[in-house]
Amino acid sequence: MGTDVDETIAHARAAAARRRGDALIPLARKPRRGRGGVKARVAAIAVANAAILLVAAIVGGVVMPLGMFGALAVMLLMLAVTLLIAFAPATPVPTPERIARAELKALPGQTARWLEAQRPALPAPALTVLDRLDRRLDTLGVQLAALDESSPAAAEVRRLVGEQLPDFVRDYQRVPADLRHTPRNGKTPDQQLVDGLGVIEREVGEMSERLAQGDLDALETRGRFLEIKYQGD
Repeated sequence: MGTDVDETIAHARAAAARRRGDALIPLARKPRRGRGGVKARVAAIAVANAAILLVAAIVGGVVMPLGMFGALAVMLLMLAVTLLIAFAPATPVPTPERIARAELKALPGQTARWLEAQRPALPAPALTVLDRLDRRLDTLGVQLAALDESSPAAAEVRRLVGEQLPDFVRDYQRVPADLRHTPRNGKTPDQQLVDGLGVIEREVGEMSERLAQGDLDALETRGRFLEIKYQGD
């Protein structure tokens, strides 16, 4: 399974390839946390019950035999844990107001979760752009972990990702559904949404590349050093 670091490296390599003009291989979309809740709950139930059985086996084999009542207690505990996980309330989707107050490193993830919840109400052409934006936000979230909250770059990210992006989508959602296909100034609201999301997606990508530029430069310098040192050998 790929890690966040692996994905950041992949995006960094893609950015370097874009500057060289190389052909790019599309990156696979990582499932957003919170999507596919049934699978996640089933996996959590399996892990929890396996842990209970392991502890019961250790206690029964090392400390004392469990006996009939002990086995019954284990079964009841497994049932209780299963029901608790299965019917636990889902994590609520963050509101735009909560997103605006989020910690910087959590901001891209919060915005991505909110966008995920808006998908059913958005036109199909916008979903392709959201897939690309989702990947951008994942990478940006990893990069922001080391960024100073008071830096100009942090303010720029917070303004675009935490304020302008949710506001833009909400402005579209305020348009009555029967008017979203009606051209206005040469474009329908649906087209304006897709175009605007594309602009934001590219801007988030440029932010990510600017943040990664120092790392990319360091990687290139180290690569040249290794070539000089070992290629002759």
